[in-house]
Amino acid sequence: MVKADIAARTLLEEMQILTPPVDPFALAERLGAVVVPQCLDGDVSGMLLRRDGNCVIGVNQDHSPLRRRFTVAHELGHLRLHEGRPLILDTDVRVNYRNTVSGMATDREEIDANRFAAALLAPEPMVRQAAQQVTFPTVEDLVKVLAGQFQLSETAMTYRLMNLGIISGPAF
Repeated sequence: MVKADIAARTLLEEMQILTPPVDPFALAERLGAVVVPQCLDGDVSGMLLRRDGNCVIGVNQDHSPLRRRFTVAHELGHLRLHEGRPLILDTDVRVNYRNTVSGMATDREEIDANRFAAALLAPEPMVRQAAQQVTFPTVEDLVKVLAGQFQLSETAMTYRLMNLGIISGPAF
């Protein structure tokens, strides 16, 4: 198990979350982070801004509700895993962005935050238990049912199931 998985599991245990769906907005609030919907460039999903012990998560208000859930979970990953990158502004601020680069998983911190988000929103034990309880004729049906239970997009659930070794290939 890698650092991101452990951090997500630890947060779920701290917050005593035992069943899906996990609410990343409520988790952010419980961690003292303010989530603010914002008008952002289309390729920017969200950002994490930390200053003087305060934390704001900006999330693209134009993205779908499922994408916003994943974005907030992703930013919580940065909050729990990373110090943040410097951004030159008029004040001393550290910021992380979630954009198309993070989605391509080419940056180590972005890979970590994506992994954290997946492990937070679809925790392995919960996914395995749910998958065992679902009767499904096809992989597509399994993905659809679990995506609904965990409030993830079908694409995100497909990747989660593949990464957990529950399915061997994409359902899309």
